[in-house]
Amino acid sequence: MFAKFLSLYCCCLLVSLNAIAQKVVIKGVVTSRNEPLENITIKVLGTKISTKSGSTGIYLLNGVPFENCDLVFSGIGYQSKKVKVALKGDTLMVNAEMLSLASDLNDVVITGVNRATQLRKSPVPIAVLSKKTMDQNVNTNLIEAIVKGVPGITAVTTGPNVSKPFIRGLGYNRVLTLYDGLRQEGQQWGDEHGIEVDEYGITRVEVVKGPASLTYGSDALAGVINMIPYMPNFEEGKLKGDFTTNYQRNNGMIGSSIGLAYIKNDWKYTFRVTGKTAHNYRNRVDGLVYGTAFREYNLSASARLDKTWGFSKTAITYYNNLMEIPDGSRDSLSRRFTRQVLDDGDDIKNRPIVADSELKTYTINPLHQHIQHYRFYNTSQFKFGTSDLNLLIGGQQSVRREYNHPTWPGQAGLYVVLNTFNYDLKYNLPDFAGIESTLGLNGMYQVNRSKAATDFPIPDYNLFDVGAFYFAKKSMGKVDVSGGIRIDRRNINWDNFYVGTNVQNGFDKQVSANDPTGKLQFPSFHKNYYGLSGSLGLTYNISEKFLIKANIARGYRAPNITEIGSNGLDPGAHIVYLGNRTFKPEFNLQQDIGIIAYLKDADISVELFNNNIQNYIYQSRLTDANGNPVVIVPGNLTYQYQQSKARLYGAEISINLHPTALKWLSFNNSLAYTVGLNQNRELLDQHGNEAKYLPFIPPLQVRTEIKATAQKPMGIFDKPYIKIDAAFFADQDRFYALDNTESFTAGYTLINGGIGSTLKTKKGKTICDIFLQADNIFNIAYQSNLNRLKYFEYYNHSPNGRSGIYNMGRNLSFKVIIPI
Repeated sequence: MFAKFLSLYCCCLLVSLNAIAQKVVIKGVVTSRNEPLENITIKVLGTKISTKSGSTGIYLLNGVPFENCDLVFSGIGYQSKKVKVALKGDTLMVNAEMLSLASDLNDVVITGVNRATQLRKSPVPIAVLSKKTMDQNVNTNLIEAIVKGVPGITAVTTGPNVSKPFIRGLGYNRVLTLYDGLRQEGQQWGDEHGIEVDEYGITRVEVVKGPASLTYGSDALAGVINMIPYMPNFEEGKLKGDFTTNYQRNNGMIGSSIGLAYIKNDWKYTFRVTGKTAHNYRNRVDGLVYGTAFREYNLSASARLDKTWGFSKTAITYYNNLMEIPDGSRDSLSRRFTRQVLDDGDDIKNRPIVADSELKTYTINPLHQHIQHYRFYNTSQFKFGTSDLNLLIGGQQSVRREYNHPTWPGQAGLYVVLNTFNYDLKYNLPDFAGIESTLGLNGMYQVNRSKAATDFPIPDYNLFDVGAFYFAKKSMGKVDVSGGIRIDRRNINWDNFYVGTNVQNGFDKQVSANDPTGKLQFPSFHKNYYGLSGSLGLTYNISEKFLIKANIARGYRAPNITEIGSNGLDPGAHIVYLGNRTFKPEFNLQQDIGIIAYLKDADISVELFNNNIQNYIYQSRLTDANGNPVVIVPGNLTYQYQQSKARLYGAEISINLHPTALKWLSFNNSLAYTVGLNQNRELLDQHGNEAKYLPFIPPLQVRTEIKATAQKPMGIFDKPYIKIDAAFFADQDRFYALDNTESFTAGYTLINGGIGSTLKTKKGKTICDIFLQADNIFNIAYQSNLNRLKYFEYYNHSPNGRSGIYNMGRNLSFKVIIPI
């Protein structure tokens, strides 16, 4: 009896030991809305066994003990998911469908930080704009979409195709624009120099509001705008894409874009080609505004390889824009636009009137800009266990020609070629005591050369930037702390630059020092600029739905080339710029505090900022001892750069209502307020209120939108929506009035509306997405204080009492996106 019992016991023991020793493989695919998810962490609860999903959403867990267990799926931007698993056999398939977090507070962001970070954990004010939002606000250019979607962002404009972003009253080289993480370099110093990016190829925009010099060095004093292109993430072996077409009635703009994507094995490929053309835009006061037509072409392609060691992506883009140059010249009585037909002997008061046939043509007139931008870059990540190395290198070439000679239409007035090599190296160290840290080194080498031109506003220069930084962050219960320090060095230099006479046409040209007609326009220059910057901030999560953020940051910006070196006419801006080579770098100290609540029926955020700037550089119109404008080139204004202390402060408030009892309704509201004070004591003592404020400061803005979205399909229409929004701009009576640099701008209110939907077949297949937008429905005649065309006026008085050029009037837009 005992022998039988012993035998049975041994058999049971062997079976048990075998079961204990057996290991199981668990694999599967992680998706969200039928799209595979990358970098989702899958962990066996109660063990140290974990892995991450790959680029196609596939994951593999080896060595799982043979017993029932719980798998936990988690990733930034998605709700964590627990799956109970009953192990059977040697291999088990467990797929997981993840749900996106409802609040944008949890989106993944890359800009301004060095690792994937939740918005709620970042103390730096950051906003994210999705492609869906940009599509629903049909726009003429990408910056216009950002202005509509992010409080605190404005733009200086020169017609509908040129928008330069401003963040909280600071712009030009103080706002760093990135394309897929690569800093955009394309003669940003000019008023009429826009952003050379294909708006149809951007799927996401991330905006840092505040100094981001810690990560990027000079030129991120005000913040960063990162424009992220599309990268495919669908099943392997399929070709997908879209065809987008857009029409705008006001200026007849026609835009078309086709994008394709393909995934094979570990490779992802993208390709896009875009074309846009428009005639002159119209408003109620000026009619069709001569000189505002444009034609734009874009081409881009990329290839990305994903492996267990990381990834490597190589991309190339090409941008080509023909854009007319408005000058605002008119007949003094009829106020009809006139055009320049002579170089020598040109008289603004006796120019011929532009014919009606020339106002509505898509043909680009002889006085125009031709901008070309080439970009080639590689971004790679190499994983080393719990650390990774990120490398970004890229080359860019910006070619800008401005044709302003009607009797010599093939002769460029401005012709500059800017070549830039960018490098960016970041090493994310292994976590130590809960601290995530990054070491970085980045910068650029830049060469600018003038070609066969007649105007030379800036010299031929060489520039070399290098900076190193350390960044760290740590979570301690409800508190997240992050900060770092950076040091920068910029070298800029140029040789003597001589300008003489071209005997063939009588215009100026670049000559050697030995040319008898030559004069020294830019004496040689060599200088190093140094900057120390950093930040420290924390986020206190009072609860899952209520948090407080605070951040203090020091930014640095070296003077740009036009601020220190300019001495000549920029034909496209109709301005003669005069720089100052004694300028010091700008440094700012900005404090931010934010309160954010994510409630059941509303998202509420309040952001306050205070920004003190040392050595602030700004433009001021130049006058003589009698107070009269200095005219160096007839028909063009003259501006001289100034430097002083400055202070900017303000707030942004957002209240977005989405009642759970009325899921179809959303009511979004935002307010942005900025005050810019000039703290130049000498000017203030001499001129008082005329010099009290800084130029280019936006007025108080309030935006409100009410939107209704059907929660169920209505025939072929899937979740159609209808919305109406209002944008209120207060009077801007706080402006830089000294020497008539700026003038009072009356407030205005614009009412806009839109409808749209996805069209699907009965089987659920998407036919297309359609969007219909009406901007400035009531055709209000208005001038934005940041519209440069407001100051294009040659007469002190006009018959209709209006001065300068007005913004675009009513505009109906229609956009269709057809999946391929």
